[in-house]
Amino acid sequence: MQVSYCAQCGSHVSEKVPAGDTRPRLVCDQCGLVHYQNPKVVVGCIVQWQDQILLCRRGIQPRYGYWTVPAGFMENGETTYQGAVRETWEEATARVELIAPYLTINLPHINQVYLLFRANLSDTDFAPGIESLETELFTEAQIPWEQLAFPTVAAALRRYFADRAVGDFPHRMADIAEDTPDPEGYRIDYFADQF
Repeated sequence: MQVSYCAQCGSHVSEKVPAGDTRPRLVCDQCGLVHYQNPKVVVGCIVQWQDQILLCRRGIQPRYGYWTVPAGFMENGETTYQGAVRETWEEATARVELIAPYLTINLPHINQVYLLFRANLSDTDFAPGIESLETELFTEAQIPWEQLAFPTVAAALRRYFADRAVGDFPHRMADIAEDTPDPEGYRIDYFADQF
């Protein structure tokens, strides 16, 4: 979203490098307020129940009708883990116990960072939330790979199942870039396996 007017005084903003900075920013022509635009943080959970994973079929755009893990944008005033639990409740009315951070995915081409936690489903009393059409538990063989909403979800689940096969879940990091001849238009680079 491009800012045209100052949030403080309503005057026009211009792109310039503020004093003491090294990057162009949107700066108010009148009062000098710098309007920083920073990446959005998406938090969510890979929710496990025995050998199954909880997925939600999206009831909103983008990617209406496609499957995803419960995740969404962090809210101000909450921690990453609070946001992940909240998003899981909002999208699947599922109660979870977080295990650990699992995968951080950087998407610089859309200014987003995903942080997904591994979580255990507390019970099977879940249902679609207001943003979901349906919720369902899937084994690895049942995952609707061709109907997953986002490359981040596919990357996270593929890595999760590979890690589960060897019984080791280090915190991983990845970049998803949009500069490849791949038919889906993405390249996934795992650049750090654990810290």
